[in-house]
Amino acid sequence: MLKSPAEFDLLAPNTVENPYPFFASLLREAPVYQLPGTNVYLVASAQLIDSVLQNQDDYSANLTGILVTGTDGKAELFDLTQFGSAVDAIANADEPTHSVHRRLVLPQLTARKVAAMEREIRDWSQQRIEDFISAGGGDWVTAVADPIPVLAMSRLVGLPPEDLPQLLKWAFSGGEILAGTTTLEQMVALGSATADMAGYLNKQLQQALQAPHKNTSECVLDELVAGIRLKQISEAEAVSIMVVLVGAAGESTSSLTGSAVRILAQNSDLQRRLRQQPSLIDAFIEEVVRLESPFKGHYRVVKRATTLGTITLPEQARVLLLWSAANRDPDHYAAATSVDLERERPRDHLGFGRGIHFCVGARLARLEAKIMLEELLVQTSDFQLTADPVHVPSIFVRRLSQLPLKVSGPA
Repeated sequence: MLKSPAEFDLLAPNTVENPYPFFASLLREAPVYQLPGTNVYLVASAQLIDSVLQNQDDYSANLTGILVTGTDGKAELFDLTQFGSAVDAIANADEPTHSVHRRLVLPQLTARKVAAMEREIRDWSQQRIEDFISAGGGDWVTAVADPIPVLAMSRLVGLPPEDLPQLLKWAFSGGEILAGTTTLEQMVALGSATADMAGYLNKQLQQALQAPHKNTSECVLDELVAGIRLKQISEAEAVSIMVVLVGAAGESTSSLTGSAVRILAQNSDLQRRLRQQPSLIDAFIEEVVRLESPFKGHYRVVKRATTLGTITLPEQARVLLLWSAANRDPDHYAAATSVDLERERPRDHLGFGRGIHFCVGARLARLEAKIMLEELLVQTSDFQLTADPVHVPSIFVRRLSQLPLKVSGPA
């Protein structure tokens, strides 16, 4: 018998690990659903999410409150403003601030700039995958999926690559804050980690501000320094932008590549097809982003009472836009739960957001995923799971914490 939304516990381990039956129930029965005991509304359908994204008058992207696990084990809203201004940058900023932040970051994420990073990313990927194969496999996440995106992020931002071990720890702390499964006690430690990261990034910013002026910008840090000198942003905003980039870059691409490899490890026919037709890797990546969206959803704040679908939303309510549900909406996608490498519009999904907040790093994430998959497929004849994969316990991200693989080298 099909369950109704009320029969699911959002924070139950089985729902967190596999949210898709719950999302299907939302799509079928309650595309706008008030989470019991909270002023938070889950939005599941592609059409309704699109209507929110087009309505900046009624919805703010500022991240002022998130779901956490209360002392009774139930979801409750946590006031995030105590973490300061670091949360209101790029994806979490409203206009006109959002456009200022985005313009400072985008010059380092143009097609030309991203293409120029390909050789470096391929070198890192080749070496790590060679080592992985030499060892006969292991945990794909710790060996490849986590470090490569953080290396690319550090190169993009202009952070010292030797700081990778510390950056790896910080890159995922933001996702833990937003996980929903985090308790109030755990939030204290995570808040401290976020403060440490902000302190580190501020130190990098101060060093860049004290360095001689550059005629050209070579990284995001250079762009931010120029923005400060032109009084487009404050130093605090510059740090906030870097905090968002460090977290988003690590989470999104690690999630994407982990999910992609997991799907291939469980489908030998698809794995074989991509080896024979590597030109299909691009389409496969889009299907992975759709089916296993790296971010399950993002919050919006209701600025004034409004109606969404048939539901009246009060002022200051939060809505959680569930990309993961909308990307499997059968009213929007044929064969919504299946990999289809011949979709007519492969990029018609919400896995990287949509509209003014479309992910600034989408081009880089796609390139990293393509390179890692190409290298893994060309350097192996087969790879399989040796145990069940495990996702991080989060209602916010869809990232694997473990993906144990056995690999065979080229035939």
